[in-house]
Amino acid sequence: MKSILKRLAVGAVILGAAASVAISARAEDISIIAVTHGQASDPFWSIVKNGMMQAGKDSNVKVDYRAPETFDMVAMGQLIEAAANQKPAGIVISDPDPDALGPAIEKAVAAGIPVISMNSGISAAVKLGIKLHVGQDEGPAGIKVGEKLKSLGLKHVLCVNQEVGNAALDQRCAGTEKGFEGGKVTVLPTTADPAEIEAKIQAALTSDPSIDVVLGLSAPLVGERAVAVVEKMGVGDKVKVASYDLSAGFLKAVADGKALFAVDQQPYLQGYLPVTFLALYARYGTIPAGNVPSGPSFVEKDTAASVIEKSSQGIR
Repeated sequence: MKSILKRLAVGAVILGAAASVAISARAEDISIIAVTHGQASDPFWSIVKNGMMQAGKDSNVKVDYRAPETFDMVAMGQLIEAAANQKPAGIVISDPDPDALGPAIEKAVAAGIPVISMNSGISAAVKLGIKLHVGQDEGPAGIKVGEKLKSLGLKHVLCVNQEVGNAALDQRCAGTEKGFEGGKVTVLPTTADPAEIEAKIQAALTSDPSIDVVLGLSAPLVGERAVAVVEKMGVGDKVKVASYDLSAGFLKAVADGKALFAVDQQPYLQGYLPVTFLALYARYGTIPAGNVPSGPSFVEKDTAASVIEKSSQGIR
C-alpha cells in the first residue's frame, strides 16, 4: 500500500510540474510590443522601460521595447506598423504627433490589436480607437506649473524645449503660459545636446536680465544643465530653476535649495500600467474604463531627499 501511495504521490508531483510548465508556456506566449519616441538610453525613458520590463515579469508576459534612433515620426510609424504585423496581444505606444502616427495606430486598431497610449497623445486616444491613456495631461499640468511659479512672485519664465515638435512638450510651455497669467513666458528651442542647452540658456540669461526663472521640460537633460549655468554665472540669487520630471541630480539640487521644484509624472507607472492592463485584457478581457492620470505632483525641498534613492534606482 505504501508503495502504491508513493507512486501516486510521485505521479501527482510530475503531473503538477508538467501542468505548471504548460501554464507558464502559455503565459509566456502573450507578447506585448511597446513603441515609444524615447530611446531606452534616455534617462527618462529608461525608467519607462524599467516599469515595462518589471510588469512583464510580474504578469508573466513577453515585452519588446522599440524606439527610433532619434525623434523621427516616419520611423516610429514604421515601427508601429511592423509591430502590428506581428499580431501581438497588445501594443503600447507613446503618441507625440497624432497627425503623423495616427494612420499607423489606426491600422493596428483595425487589425483587432488592443492599443494603449502612454506619456503623450491623450487628446487623440478616443479618436484613434485607443483603449485608454496612461500619463499626464500636459496642458493642465502646465497650467498648474504656471500658477505655482506666479504664486512665488516670479515674472519671466524661460521655458526650455529640447524636443520642439513633440506635442506634449509644446503643451507644457503653452500651459505654463496660460497659468502664468500676467507674466511673460519665452520658449527657448534646443536639441537634446547638453553643450547646446547650456550655451543657449547662458546666452538667453545674458541677453535678457528680466528672466527670473528657467523652466526645463526634462530634469536630466535641461534641469540639471540650467542649475549648472545659473551657478556658473553666479545669478542664483535672482534666477530660479524648476523642471518637469525627475533625476537624482536635479532632486539633489531641489533638496539643497538650488532649484525650486520638480514635476513628477511617474514614468515608471507609465511603463508598468499599460503592460499590466494589456496582460489582464489578453487573459480575462478586463481593462479600465477610462484614462489613468499618473501626474502631475510637485517634489519640493521638504520631500526631494526621500525620492532621490528611488530615482537613482531607475524607479522615480
